Amino acid sequence: MSASKLVKPAMEYKESYLEALKEFHAEGRYDFLKVDELSENFPAFLEDLNEGRSHLHNPFADWVEPVPETNLWMVKENMFIGSFIIRHRLNWHLEKLGGHINFTIRPTMRGKGFGKKLLQKGIPFACYLGIDRALLTTSPDNEAAIRTIEFCGGEFADETPSTEQFPARKRYWLDCS
Repeated sequence: MSASKLVKPAMEYKESYLEALKEFHAEGRYDFLKVDELSENFPAFLEDLNEGRSHLHNPFADWVEPVPETNLWMVKENMFIGSFIIRHRLNWHLEKLGGHINFTIRPTMRGKGFGKKLLQKGIPFACYLGIDRALLTTSPDNEAAIRTIEFCGGEFADETPSTEQFPARKRYWLDCS
């Protein structure tokens, strides 16, 4: 059995990715990504991801400044396990809510240590892109993400309060050098 690895999003993981998307939909996440539409237009979806035009941040208001990003998928054999997104720089919105790094594990693969592996394997990619210190943010009640970030060396910076427009976020800095 092969080890998990980070790869560029690719056609060979289409079915597994779409299965994972259905799992996310069952949690009420990423509902704006339609399984049927993606299934028909998966090559265009991959092109967008690999060109740094992520779909996981939609829908955002027009005033949110887009930033360049790198999308990687964690896979094991032909199974999509999770995604790792590196924003190459921060804008105002990302400083408060998103950070440099976003990682997520598909629901059926959670609790198996893949979050830690994903973050550990992704840190060198952030370093390669010139990010010495990465900002990561998470919901204050996402205990699994907090444990993962702290396990990988994330240092707690602060917690932003919730507002009418934005949810509260815990902010961590992670050394990538």
